Amino acid sequence: MPGSTHYSNRRYCSLVLICSFKASLSQIASPPSTPDGLGAGQEVGRSCIILEFKGRKIMLDCGIHPGLEGMDALPYIDLIDPAEIDLLLISHFHLDHCGALPWFLQKTSFKGRTFMTHATKAIYRWLLSDYVKVSNISADDMLYTETDLEESMDKIETINFHEVKEVAGIKFWCYHAGHVLGAAMFMIEIAGVKLLYTGDFSRQEDRHLMAAEIPNIKPDILIIESTYGTHIHEKREEREARFCNTVHDIVNRGGRGLIPVFALGRAQELLLILDEYWQNHPELHDIPIYYASSLAKKCMAVYQTYVNAMNDKIRKQININNPFVFKHISNLKSMDHFDDIGPSVVMASPGMMQSGLSRELFESWCTDKRNGVIIAGYCVEGTLAKHIMSEPEEITTMSGQKLPLKMSVDYISFSAHTDYQQTSEFIRALKPPHVILVHGEQNEMARLKAALIREYEDNDEVHIEVHNPRNTEAVTLNFRGEKLAKVMGFLADKKPEQGQRVSGILVKRNFNYHILSPCDLSNYTDLAMSTVTQTQAIPYSGPFNLLYYQLQKLTGDVEEIEIQQKPALKVFKNITVIQEPGMVVLEWVANPANDMYADTVTTVILEVQSNPKIQKGITFNLCVFNCSILLSICAVENLSRLFHYDTFIFIMKQNTY
Repeated sequence: MPGSTHYSNRRYCSLVLICSFKASLSQIASPPSTPDGLGAGQEVGRSCIILEFKGRKIMLDCGIHPGLEGMDALPYIDLIDPAEIDLLLISHFHLDHCGALPWFLQKTSFKGRTFMTHATKAIYRWLLSDYVKVSNISADDMLYTETDLEESMDKIETINFHEVKEVAGIKFWCYHAGHVLGAAMFMIEIAGVKLLYTGDFSRQEDRHLMAAEIPNIKPDILIIESTYGTHIHEKREEREARFCNTVHDIVNRGGRGLIPVFALGRAQELLLILDEYWQNHPELHDIPIYYASSLAKKCMAVYQTYVNAMNDKIRKQININNPFVFKHISNLKSMDHFDDIGPSVVMASPGMMQSGLSRELFESWCTDKRNGVIIAGYCVEGTLAKHIMSEPEEITTMSGQKLPLKMSVDYISFSAHTDYQQTSEFIRALKPPHVILVHGEQNEMARLKAALIREYEDNDEVHIEVHNPRNTEAVTLNFRGEKLAKVMGFLADKKPEQGQRVSGILVKRNFNYHILSPCDLSNYTDLAMSTVTQTQAIPYSGPFNLLYYQLQKLTGDVEEIEIQQKPALKVFKNITVIQEPGMVVLEWVANPANDMYADTVTTVILEVQSNPKIQKGITFNLCVFNCSILLSICAVENLSRLFHYDTFIFIMKQNTY
């Protein structure tokens, strides 16, 4: 911008990652940018990250640990002051990313603003309602109630993809993350420093979701999931074929197939696959497929509503028929509605079988070797789903009974998380100076960190620091930058010459600086300019033309005018002297220079009034008065140099007395 100036200043960025597992929280100093993890640090679950920079604090996600209950499932919120959080951003609706949100909004001192996408908010309500209902803990140990959940909805604001919002000087916008419907990656900018938080994301397009976007803006910091470490996913076609063949084998041997899933997310992808497979295999039409969730109808209604947020294939298909109106799949609310006779396939929630219908069906079917369970998503340590993947000989039921595990157990991952190939390509495209790994088991995260370091250690053009903090461990990053003060409005109309002084008002709004003319304040800021007019009445009984003579002789800058048919003088162009019966009235717009001019005129009027013998053309002794004038001139010039305010500068004509 014309006339813009800038000066350098060192900036610091301090990130605080609040991850899932517990550890000691280091104290974060205000100047640097520090990510501190209260959850999802070297673990998967209760994702919660605190970003602190320039006096602002942001929370990224607020989840629970699927393998724990009650207060133990929360992130390490007790190590922070919720009242200091300015902004809370939720990446998607999975419990390990938003499950603690109602508790945080309703049970803590948090007063900031909360944002998520429209689809995430719609699904969040139903998913957490189901979580409250199926949780197998006492009412006293519940983190929140249905009422808390409903009341939290009013505190959540929505954001569209690519829509830029600003809160307390924090700019943020979001990109499609793949993973699940409505999942978002958030780009955050504070004072010119940019941070990208991926949440859970997938760079592979599937049957209904688009792949995660690659932002066209390079972030200074990338906080990225590391769920699968250095693993490489099998090809989508091979994975789907293996899944369908496994299901087919189970029902062919007369067994029941259990697919534990979360009510929303991968369930919809698997439903699309099974419905298509059943359609292409008439011999299976007599074998029922059930989608067992109390949220089934509500969930599918949400998916049908947000078809436009899905990939091109689904958007084109919706013009012909709705792909989420299934031909071979029925809803199953509870075991009371289930006629458990003969082979069948049941997709039931929750996905890690900690409680609910999936746990009930598993305990009922696990002793029959004809039956089979297919684990189709990522499983957290400490959950039943993770436990049975090690093929134990027996399991413990929720009532404490020991049962033999005879049903087949297969793991076919449809988890929509990036593998090493996708993660490394994403980092390669963005080339962020700092990469912070979250949302991954300790060993997987360590392997990913080592692989990334090896990739860039011999690269002289790209320098990337990789961090893998534990829960509550702070990562402090320093940034050198410049503060730029932009000249705007009237002052920017003409480009100044080199070395020319530009005078104006320096306005700071959040982290932006502008230099403005006072007349532009109302155009570029919320500030309003006020004008204070001073009026002073001075007793005066002498001739009015005598005042004109003495003021003209002293200043050389007096104009005779009329105001409302009354004789008046304009002195120094800014001071008006009006003749009134028995007095004169001075009027002027208040500012430091005009106030001094008014003092000068007042001194002349009082001097003339106190010497009634003075006649026109006769010079009186102004020794003391001249000293007062000189002092005023010196004061004005000093103020001009101090404030660089052009209106302070004036020229007095030399007069001989």
